[in-house]
Amino acid sequence: MTDPESPALGAFAKFRLAASFLTRLPMANVPAAPLASAAAMFPVVGALTGAASAAVYAGASFAGLPPIVAALLAVLASILATGALHEDGLADFADASGARTPDKRLAIMRDSRIGAFGTLALIFSVGLRAAAVASIGAPETVAFALMASGAVSRAAIVQAMLALPFAREDGMAKLAGRPRATGARIALLLGLLAALPLGPIGAALALAFAAAATFYVCAAARRLLGGQTGDVLGSVQQASEIAFLLAILIFNEG
Repeated sequence: MTDPESPALGAFAKFRLAASFLTRLPMANVPAAPLASAAAMFPVVGALTGAASAAVYAGASFAGLPPIVAALLAVLASILATGALHEDGLADFADASGARTPDKRLAIMRDSRIGAFGTLALIFSVGLRAAAVASIGAPETVAFALMASGAVSRAAIVQAMLALPFAREDGMAKLAGRPRATGARIALLLGLLAALPLGPIGAALALAFAAAATFYVCAAARRLLGGQTGDVLGSVQQASEIAFLLAILIFNEG
């Protein structure tokens, strides 16, 4: 399945399909199509997830809570909105990295238990995101940062789906399919547009950080597993989001 996108699937149908998988939002009339058919809408769903987190941060700040508490609540809102989909993938991929062979790594990724590497990966993921958001501080700037990082990190997922071979023939990534080049280009364009309010230098820095994180995870997946799995795609999202937020923080401090 290398080109599953249906021309008959409209933009709103693609949005419903993407949102039904990437979030816990109830979606009616979800089309029966491979997830890759909705690749172009991934950044839109990511931006909306970021907006929900930003609303929680703004509310917590208005209530007088310290920035770090507001930031942790914002990250929690994102985790609840997505059902910890991407965090679960990060933990599994981190645990698998400690095994010696691809077969053992793939087996570990199907084990529901979490190990030391997975636990540490989650601690650093939540900690770095919350610390970055808290340091950015101003609710209006945080709102942009969360929406933009949500869009860019979901666009990164699409690029990984297109670039990497499947590590197994019966996994979630294989079932999701491979997006068309057109869908991947649209997702990339939406991610680029989401970063534009940073200005040319800030956008270039943040996008470069996100691209580097995406490339690193994809290279590790090729080396350790032979390609992509659903857990790898979750790790791409987490790594690129963290990198994007840290770049915004560096740019603002610079």
